[in-house]
Formats: sequence, structure tokens, C-alpha cells
Amino acid sequence: MEARASGRTIAGGIIPLVLVAVLLAYMLGPGSEMFRLGVALPEISIEKVDFVDSEILATVRNTGPVPVDVALADINDRIQPAAVEPDRHLERLESALVRIPFEWNVAEPYVIGITIDDGTRFEKAVDAAAPAPRPTWDLAAFFALVGTFVGIVPVVIGMLWLPFVQRISPTKYHFFLALTAGLLLFLAVDAAEEALEISRNDLAGVFNGALLVTTVIALSFLALYYSGGLLEGRTGPAAVGLMISVGIGLHNFGEGLAIGAAIGIGSIAFGTFLIVGFTLHNVTEGLAIAASVSRKRPALPVLAALAMIAGAPAILGAWTGGFAYSPIASVVFLGVGAGAILQVVFVVLRWIRREGGRFSGPAVTSGLASGMLVMYLTSILV
Repeated sequence: MEARASGRTIAGGIIPLVLVAVLLAYMLGPGSEMFRLGVALPEISIEKVDFVDSEILATVRNTGPVPVDVALADINDRIQPAAVEPDRHLERLESALVRIPFEWNVAEPYVIGITIDDGTRFEKAVDAAAPAPRPTWDLAAFFALVGTFVGIVPVVIGMLWLPFVQRISPTKYHFFLALTAGLLLFLAVDAAEEALEISRNDLAGVFNGALLVTTVIALSFLALYYSGGLLEGRTGPAAVGLMISVGIGLHNFGEGLAIGAAIGIGSIAFGTFLIVGFTLHNVTEGLAIAASVSRKRPALPVLAALAMIAGAPAILGAWTGGFAYSPIASVVFLGVGAGAILQVVFVVLRWIRREGGRFSGPAVTSGLASGMLVMYLTSILV
């Protein structure tokens, strides 16, 4: 009887899935003509433009509902000879590289146009041409140095507040824990806002940028909430500091992406501006780590490890942004960072309550407000 009941349960779960599969097969197959009430318009997106030697390289993707063929390429409305790799025919979501021989000049603006087989033209404007960065040891070392100054150094400086936080009263300690939550909450909003901006400006509509960001944030939050619960159950309160470092590290990866991409497209002044702003901005991240571990008196190697977890991802982000920038990857990474930080905020607030703090008390409320305000004031410099 139990086996029969189990079989009925399994069948009850599978049968609806089978029926959905049959329905989709009919709608996409024999019944497809029934649902063709309009004309499917083609669309391609020019995701990236690189200036290399005497060529302009345009990465294009078919983001429309029908297959297309790349027919022509033009620069500033003048048709140019072009080669398409691997071939001119693009199925839905397939990408290709359009190589356009052209003697371009540094810092000049260009409009790259791609025309498909039905005569529809798509374009992408570049404000100032700059040589695409080539992976070299010198440039990799430069990006590593930038990531160190942006990520590791300010976090270490911020962690020097640890002796001060260790000597304060419980009420002041609750204030600094709440300050940590405020700092992190601002970082989460900042990462989500940046992801949405990239999705609006550089991501094709077919990817549903806002929904992608929301989905990644939610999945990241849930995954880290589950794994964080396991970690906290095994190691106790020390896990809070580790989770804060992981969340900050994911955010710093996004900052490294922004710096690497800015330098990669030749915007040196903007890249320098980001470096200075992020460096000052990230000192407060070290304070967030220090406040979370101050009651455990961690050993120096543990503090060093936390600083590296929080700061070193800025180096990886700079390498990725400078050498292999991708809009969709940037959106996903920033979304993961936002979700991770929101999960850490939840953990910190729960830790405040466990330590005897009251959310409605002046220490916690003023700490949250101060954290948000400090991050906003330092963000003005970015």
C-alpha cells in the first residue's frame, strides 16, 4: 500500500510537467502559426567596441526573436569593408566579432553602425577612441597595484580602529555594530544601483535587466543565508566577521570592475577619480569588520585573512574589467554582491539583538543613521 501511495504521489508531481511540455511543444511546433499575429522584428546589440592597431572590433549579438545575417558595417555613416567571425549568420542570442579595417585616431569620437540583411541598421557611439588594453605582465601588475590601493590598504587602515572598539562600553559597542549595518546597507543599495545602471545602458532588453538584477540579488541572499546559517552554527559568533568580509569582498570586486573598465576604455582621468574616491570610501569597510570581531580578540593572522578576503577581490575585479569586460557578467557580479551584503546586514542586526541591543534604542538607531550618512558623504567623492 505504501509503495502504491508513493507511486501516486510521484505521478501526481510528474503528470503536470509532462502536460506543460506537450503544450509547449504544440505551441512552438504545429500550433505556432496560430499565434503569429504580427511581424517579428529583428534586433542586434553592439555589446563592445575595441580599437586595436588599424582595426575596430565590434562584438555583436542577435537579441531579437528571428535569425539575422550581418550585411554591412560603417564608421561615421561611411560603409567600410568588414569580416565577420565566425560567420555572418546569427541565430537568436548568438554573437559574432565584426572586424573593420580602419585607421582610427586616439580621443576622436566614432559611431559604429551594423546593417543586417533586411536593411535595418544598428549603431553604437564611442565618445573617445582609445587602444584596447592588451594582457601584459606590466598592465596586470598595474591593475594589481590599483586593486591593492583601492581594496586592501583602506580596509587595513579601517581595521586599526579595532583596539578602540574593544575598549568601549556595551552601549557604544551596539552603536558601532549598528554603524556597521548602516555602512553595509548603503553598500548593498550602491551595488544594486550600479547593476541597474549597467543593465539600462549596456544590456540588451531581451535580458530583462531589472528582473535579472532582482533575481540575482534574491538568489544570492538566500544562498548565503543558508550557508551562513551552517557556518554560524559550527563556529559561533566569529562567523559574523567572516560573512561581513565576504560581502564586502564581493562589493569591492564590483568597484574593481568599474575602475578596470574605465581605464580599459581610455578614461584615465575618470579611472583616477574612481581610485581616489573608492580608497577613501573603503576605509569605513575596515571599521565594519573591526566592530564585528572586537569582542573575540582575534589573532593577527585571522585579521590579515579577513582583510584579504574583503580587499583582494578589488584586484580580481580590476583585471576582469580591464581585460575581459562583459556587461552581463558585471550585472551578475554586482547583483551577487548586493544580495550578499543584504544577508550580512540581516546577520549583524540579529547579532545586535543577541548582544542585548534594542532596535528602538538610541544607540542602534543613531548607529544605523550614522553609517548611512558616512557612506553617503564619502560617496560624493566618487
